[in-house]
Amino acid sequence: MSEKASEKMSSASTPLQQDLMRRIIDLIHEDNLEPGAKLRQGHLAERLRVSRTPVRMALELLEARGFVQHELNRGMTLVSVPPRLEAEDAPLADEEILVAIARLRREGLLAEQFAELELMRLTGRERTSVRQALTKLEGLGVLQRRKGYGWQFFDPVRDARAREESYNFRLLIETAAILSPEFSLPSEWISSMKVRHKAMMETPWVETSSVTLFEMNAEFHLGISAASGNRYIEEAMRRQNQLRRLSNYNWQYGPVRVAVTCSEHLEILDRLEEGDNEVAAALMRRHLLGARGAISK
Repeated sequence: MSEKASEKMSSASTPLQQDLMRRIIDLIHEDNLEPGAKLRQGHLAERLRVSRTPVRMALELLEARGFVQHELNRGMTLVSVPPRLEAEDAPLADEEILVAIARLRREGLLAEQFAELELMRLTGRERTSVRQALTKLEGLGVLQRRKGYGWQFFDPVRDARAREESYNFRLLIETAAILSPEFSLPSEWISSMKVRHKAMMETPWVETSSVTLFEMNAEFHLGISAASGNRYIEEAMRRQNQLRRLSNYNWQYGPVRVAVTCSEHLEILDRLEEGDNEVAAALMRRHLLGARGAISK
């Protein structure tokens, strides 16, 4: 592709795609990848906590710049290591507006279909920050652009009964995941999860901590589900994370419940690290039952 075509493609990309491209480049450097390494969409989507579609488009931006090459039936391959980009080149949505959107949605002040101007009025934010937040949530599978005008949430507001049914479903699939004969969890992933959970417990709680908490929580449960080796369990958990993301951004259960959640996760990780999956599955069941009970109060 010519340099002119590459610049045209970059200018037509969304803020989310530009940000994901920068974050993929960061991962390439953090993992010390060398030319010839495979860049798998599913793996990147899981690590970046977004859906595969924007990841694919971000990889296409790297391909347009000559750093990545698409090989038939083999996916994307790293051709050369791209230089790191400044974060300012792809501004992120701040967490305060994500929490505000979640709260407005829970309180019924933001309908299933809405316009950017309405959200600007409700949050008191400028168009740029509102659009960045909406683009972020679009990439996470929470909402989508409507044909012609405005935005639309994928799912209706979840009531107490829907949340209880979600936990009942997860009791089935997450314990089954741990007991799967093919269950395999990388030790590096367990170590990383432990570090992040301990940091969450030691960091003073503020309202925007709910975003970090949920994304860590979602990665924990998705990682365990994916370790089952069963693609249907993994996909079901991915969908559950999408359904519960917005409501959890507006955390209602206080820092005490955060400590309980992190401690129980760490206990499960300890057992999995020791290969005691039977006990880990029992602990997961107890953990989900406790969480289900907490939301019903």
